[in-house]
Amino acid sequence: MLNGIWVALIVLAIFCGALSNSLNAVSTASIEAAKGAVELAIGLVGVMAFWIGLMRVLEHAGMLSLIARLLKPIMKRLFPDVPETHPAMSMMILNMAANMLGLANAATPFGIKAIMELNKLNPRPGTATNAMALFLAINTSSLALLPTGVIALRASLGSTQPASIIITTIVATACSTVIAILSAKLLCRSSFFAAGEATVSITPEKSESDTLEEHLEEKQGGSPTEKRLALGLSLLLLIALAYAGFQQYQAAGTDASIFSLLRELLSQWLLPLLIVGIVLIGLYRGVKIYDAVVEGGKEGFDVALRIIPFLVAILVAIGMLRASGAIDLMVDNLRPLTTLIGMPAETLPMALLRPLSGSGAYGVAAEIMQTYGADSLIGNIVSTMQGSTETTFYVLAVYFGAIGISRVRHALGCALLADLAGMLTAIGVCYWFFG
Repeated sequence: MLNGIWVALIVLAIFCGALSNSLNAVSTASIEAAKGAVELAIGLVGVMAFWIGLMRVLEHAGMLSLIARLLKPIMKRLFPDVPETHPAMSMMILNMAANMLGLANAATPFGIKAIMELNKLNPRPGTATNAMALFLAINTSSLALLPTGVIALRASLGSTQPASIIITTIVATACSTVIAILSAKLLCRSSFFAAGEATVSITPEKSESDTLEEHLEEKQGGSPTEKRLALGLSLLLLIALAYAGFQQYQAAGTDASIFSLLRELLSQWLLPLLIVGIVLIGLYRGVKIYDAVVEGGKEGFDVALRIIPFLVAILVAIGMLRASGAIDLMVDNLRPLTTLIGMPAETLPMALLRPLSGSGAYGVAAEIMQTYGADSLIGNIVSTMQGSTETTFYVLAVYFGAIGISRVRHALGCALLADLAGMLTAIGVCYWFFG
């Protein structure tokens, strides 16, 4: 599908460039965009390596284990048809926990394994079960606590407050996840999506190699000295934060609202607090922090380099399209429609491409932030969209393709509804938070 979209973008750029007599500008834009894509990717290498390294510290500190155990009671209620001891339950929990922490590379293997285990409970091979549809809907809308990829991109584009979208992303993903669950539970009852599933009488034995505990890294914590040091540094950090808040209150005067003061304080302190918080958690839990950061940094380096071809392809197409005047024409024509819902028309390309291609949307988000600024309202909206929605068609193709599902039933509809909810919420919460 992305192949057809990319070809259409190139052809449309040439066509519009010919009509507007701007083919020279289109040709120049293709070269400049290719250079810019490589420069962007190189600038992203260090930031991506650092953040994935920090995520590795959280993983070694047992945070994945903590989130997984917190999710387990909820999962029992959401998936009553899946036995508690079945490996599918463990893999789904691990997938969602990894997604929450922004560990996409860890989430994908868990997700594929989960869908394969769910298929063992499927009485109708080739047709998605209710549990599969719900799992895929949640997977594409999963609550994101740390959108590390977007933070890294914003930092590489010169944002002064790259982590400011954490709060808006959490709100948007929370809404999209609720919509995903509600739509999956409601649509599965529709006769249109009926699968005629038989009652599964399988009573699977517990697989010791696939239990939740097998995949969770247990940490007994650091030494008493490490724990005391971490707690002491945490106390100093809280004192510094309180002092900064008091200074900001004095500088702002009595006319400033509490919300504006809190927003300003979070915007300035959120990223430093996140970094030092991760380090202190690792210290308290006895993680070899430097080794974990280096280990994750190697993976981040590889990830950043792997996206260069995708960035080049999509940024060249978007650059040519912008130079031809086609994007401006589309934005102007659709502005009355997008204005009705308060959506800046400039964010429309991002909203349309995000469910189709993760790398493509990543490139579009980068291009939009380069044009309008990473810290602008438009830049914050596309950043939140990127962090709060998923590449729906890719996820469904990979997961269902792994088990040969041809009839997806209501899974696609639920995922797209969740995407729409996430995007609309992203717009609303960004207007509220960034004003």
